[in-house]
Amino acid sequence: MRGGFYGRFQQRFPGPRPFHASAPAYMPPSAPMAIRPPPFDPYLCEEYFPRLPEGDDTTISQSIIARHAELIPNAGEQAAINNLVTKVKQVLEKMIDKPEDFPAAAIEEVREVGSFKKGTMLAKNNIADLVVILKSLPTVESVNALGNKIVGELKAAETKEVFGCVSREYGCEIAGLQAVVRLLVTILPQNSKLLEPDLHLSEKVLQANMAAIRHARWFEENATQSSVKVLVRILKDMKKRYEGFQGLSMWAIELLSHYCVIHTLDRNPLPLSHAFKRFFMLLSTGLLLPSSPALVDPCDLATRINYNISMEDMDSICSTAQTLLHVILHGGIDHVLGLDPKGATITTEMSIWGDVVVTPLEKAYLEADMEPFYKDDDTNGMDTIPA
Repeated sequence: MRGGFYGRFQQRFPGPRPFHASAPAYMPPSAPMAIRPPPFDPYLCEEYFPRLPEGDDTTISQSIIARHAELIPNAGEQAAINNLVTKVKQVLEKMIDKPEDFPAAAIEEVREVGSFKKGTMLAKNNIADLVVILKSLPTVESVNALGNKIVGELKAAETKEVFGCVSREYGCEIAGLQAVVRLLVTILPQNSKLLEPDLHLSEKVLQANMAAIRHARWFEENATQSSVKVLVRILKDMKKRYEGFQGLSMWAIELLSHYCVIHTLDRNPLPLSHAFKRFFMLLSTGLLLPSSPALVDPCDLATRINYNISMEDMDSICSTAQTLLHVILHGGIDHVLGLDPKGATITTEMSIWGDVVVTPLEKAYLEADMEPFYKDDDTNGMDTIPA
């Protein structure tokens, strides 16, 4: 795995060298890039490459279940978030029924989204998301006024409770003592052409908030297997603990979790332990690297799940997955999952597992590798080849 960022990518996906570091991983049809065969997935080609027996996975399964039990919100957390969501939705529904009471922001609809809706919330992260679809065009002032209106109604109904509103880029958040509800503001699609960049919320943010509705609906309809939700929780926790996974979006984690459990030749879901290892195998073989077909976003068929991941993050995700996979396969599952506190450094420091030494991979991505081979020489105006 030496030879630099481009060298590692060329070994897996031979093809023309990218011209600039900021080039997106997904290129539109107007600027096509060579599409490589998908990364090797042993679970889809057993007819030609029979997999070796993987031994008893009981230890891995038990460790995953034990860690998942620690990640589930307790009864008090669940009651607190359910209570605040119910109260906020009641206020919003009253505003929908009587729009004349708050003309600053006319509400069309309210939808539950995110981890709260999908049933994948983590313990000690008591946050729920609601998408508020407005008929009117949102300004920072109108959204902040909406949040303060909700807080005022909550305080009037619960005089002994403490509530607050904080303005955010995505809208605002309503905070209680034990839970937080984030209001993700968006608009009706036909009103997008009326937005003014200097006056209203960012169109990019509004689109992302609308996409959250599609993601929640897709997950609810397709991720019915309990093992998918278990895997999502485990991987979300790992994203928080390992810096190399910071470039993974929650939506990418959810799609990959669904793929690893459900996408099999015989259409039978994989056992949780196999799906867990399959996730790291796919990332290790370059599923999210440049030129990889990756996976198509089922809610936006024109894009793939790696289209907005920077090249630096692609490299970090791939190398981190390779290191963790080595540790998992040599008995370090408790360290990887966080059940053993000594696992915090396994992606940054050398570790020993029996007779095997696992050394974290060095960064392969270098911004200099992405620079054009020919550079302009300001001294004579001629193209020169760098030494």
